Amino acid sequence: MTDSKPIDVLTFGETMGLIIAEPGPLEFAGSAQLRIGGAESNLAIVVSRLGRTAHWVGRLGDDAFGRLVERTLRAEEVGVTVIRDPQRPTGLMVKERRSRSLQRVHYYRSTSAASRLAHADIHDDLLARASILHVTGITPALSPGAREAVDTLIDRARSLGVTVSLDINYRSALWTRSEAAEFLSSAIPRSDIVFGSVDEFAVVDPGIATADAAIEDALARGAAEVIVKLGDRGAVGERDGQRGAIEATPVEVVDTVGAGDAFVGGYLAARLDGLTLDECLALGGLVGAAACTVAGDWEGAPRRKELDELFGGQDVTR
Repeated sequence: MTDSKPIDVLTFGETMGLIIAEPGPLEFAGSAQLRIGGAESNLAIVVSRLGRTAHWVGRLGDDAFGRLVERTLRAEEVGVTVIRDPQRPTGLMVKERRSRSLQRVHYYRSTSAASRLAHADIHDDLLARASILHVTGITPALSPGAREAVDTLIDRARSLGVTVSLDINYRSALWTRSEAAEFLSSAIPRSDIVFGSVDEFAVVDPGIATADAAIEDALARGAAEVIVKLGDRGAVGERDGQRGAIEATPVEVVDTVGAGDAFVGGYLAARLDGLTLDECLALGGLVGAAACTVAGDWEGAPRRKELDELFGGQDVTR
């Protein structure tokens, strides 16, 4: 029987096995934790924890890391569509906590199963059930085929009336600025919501040096809604001609990896709730801040009922 339930956020990309080594030089680590991590699945977990439905599509190897990815996402109540690749492994990410202030991340993904992602991995009956298709600039950087997949999915989503959300998420280790700029110059005009830092928007136009310039440039290119992440300075955005801004919520930072994904997940969940731009930014900011308080890519993302306990008086609960 085909599932016909609506999906709030559908996303598509690479999720890897994640090894978090104990503090100190990696080669001397006597113990480590085994987790999972990936921008799209991080966001899907956040959306699910905030009470909305999320579905992740990806390719995984027929290996222990792939089984861990699928089991973890299902445990977080994320819908999952997995394409198994018996010839290619699940990608691996290793976090080296060299000191309290220095963290290095090592990736082993160049021949991963996810590099074979294709737009046909998402069928129209699945795509049509989604309110939002969320993609990032990581997936198209994995391979020419993955880039074609994201390009085609954006067009397919638009033709079905599905809102397209794009997080620029530029990774210099995966492709050059010129390669990323070519993709983004095409993707931003076809996306309804665009997220990124000032530096990431500057990949498209090196002249961009402020949040205002990033917003104006993306709107001029055709995006309808633009959100600029400013890290420890908060975030600003524009929707329907209205500008909004938040300051960052102060927390004791343990690990910033995944905070941007958490912010976007919180923003999209609030948007699906019909909240105002300021309220969407506020919830995104709280969720992103909570994610920084725990080691790991997504483990610190709060459930909605926890927000008041964590940030008394700042909850957005409509």
